[in-house]
Amino acid sequence: MKKQFLSTSLALLLCLSCAAQKNTAEKFSVSINKENAYKHLSVLASDEYEGRETGKKGAWMAADYIKNYFKSQGLKGPVNGGYFQPIDMVTYNLSGMKFSINGQPKQYGKDFVISSSTVTLDGFNFNTSDIVFAGYGLDQQGYNDFEGIDVAGKVVLLFANGDPTIKGGSPAPADRASRRKMMAAQQAKIQYLAAHKALAVIQIDPSLDQITEEMKANYSGAGQPMLKNAENTAKMQGTKTLASIRVTTATANELLKAAGTTVAALQEKIVSAVKPASQLIKVAVSGSASKAEVKVRAENVLGFLEGSDPVLKDEILVVTGHYDHIGLTTSGTDKVNNGADDDGSGTTGVLLIADAFVKAKKAGKGPKRSILFMTVVGEEKGLLGSEWYSEHPVFPLAKTITDLNIDMIGRVDEAHKDNPEYIYIIGSDMLSSDLNATGIKANEDNIKMNLDMKYNNRTDPNQFYYRSDHYNFAKHGIPVIFYFSGVHEDYHQPGDEVSKINFDLLSKRAQLVYYTAWELANGAKRPVVDKNDDGTAKK
Repeated sequence: MKKQFLSTSLALLLCLSCAAQKNTAEKFSVSINKENAYKHLSVLASDEYEGRETGKKGAWMAADYIKNYFKSQGLKGPVNGGYFQPIDMVTYNLSGMKFSINGQPKQYGKDFVISSSTVTLDGFNFNTSDIVFAGYGLDQQGYNDFEGIDVAGKVVLLFANGDPTIKGGSPAPADRASRRKMMAAQQAKIQYLAAHKALAVIQIDPSLDQITEEMKANYSGAGQPMLKNAENTAKMQGTKTLASIRVTTATANELLKAAGTTVAALQEKIVSAVKPASQLIKVAVSGSASKAEVKVRAENVLGFLEGSDPVLKDEILVVTGHYDHIGLTTSGTDKVNNGADDDGSGTTGVLLIADAFVKAKKAGKGPKRSILFMTVVGEEKGLLGSEWYSEHPVFPLAKTITDLNIDMIGRVDEAHKDNPEYIYIIGSDMLSSDLNATGIKANEDNIKMNLDMKYNNRTDPNQFYYRSDHYNFAKHGIPVIFYFSGVHEDYHQPGDEVSKINFDLLSKRAQLVYYTAWELANGAKRPVVDKNDDGTAKK
């Protein structure tokens, strides 16, 4: 009887303790509401912030806003006393792009373009008195544009796309898979010419005949931002690539004039006979371009809340969201990609959750473990900010128990238009059964929202598990949960505006993250990693 009484008393105490914890968590969740969400998002996703593109003014403004908010709340700056973690990010930009025919210079962005990705740091410079026309640049069964032709040391002119052996011609790519296939075919041509020691390639690209402002921006010579690390530096300084220039139909006709033919005439001749018309053309051409490294200002913004437990405070829970977006567009009347949902909503969620935990700590109810609130930059450029943190962590990764990542929580996708009380949960059970159970329990006890696991797998064609910042923690064996409300018609469009955000849902989804964070920050044990990266059980 006595033993049973003690057991019953212990169980009762545990229940009372759990209830007290739940009441405490609920008390400080009230500031995660639609009014406070609007205050943040109406600033971060305003036109003034110009779409928050990494390395541009709008992103710097957003970083300052977040830093000042963290500071005003009393969060610590954990980067040598500061809130910014500078990222060693660079671009490799083209300059001196020149192309001449018979000594007559052509106009860049009108007559010809050069893709930054095709030029190494050495740049290129060629000058020759003749070129080789090699049709479609194909070497395949029954058809070979290179038969009987030596391209070594030659500038080669060819059609960028197409295959005369396909009846009716090659269809224009209508989807992502088709575009990838077309790009792979283009790359195969370049690789063939490089392997056969061609000097350069000039590609006839009719899409440039009506070049748009957006296309001009794409060929501005500015390279994509990348981390300056050993791998990327080696790549940029590696094997010299083949010089590649793309020209309009009119420019190609100037080259072909010396052979008494035109682009249209050659296409007709090749396609009708399904037979190459490769030939040497006596025309003087020259081209050059140089490349230089340019530093990009970019920083993650970190706010740190130290835990209250003398032992557990050394363990870190990370809450992330990316504050960058894709910036300005050159077409249409609305040129600002505001990124209200992507990922102004997630960034707002991080700020709201930070506020709730700060209030709890000020009331003497702070979390036992420490929490790092981090908004990262460069997600839209390839998860660069989170990759930099994972390679240069401010706190040891071995002490990092989980990353809760929030990326797009402000809208309703087509699949849930009739049942909007949902959130996609991705990655929660990829590495840790404990974390998955914690996330489910936090929802059942507090929010009772539909946790949609549709994308919670490694074989999802959308590859969402690999497409946001949580993955740079997961690849280091740190358990993660990615909170996501799905894509919509305004994804990466100027229509991703504050006016279209469902603030009730945004705040409710942010509360779910908060309650999950509360459980993780106060639990007796950190989530056990019981699965390998491939999903198999650890032995």
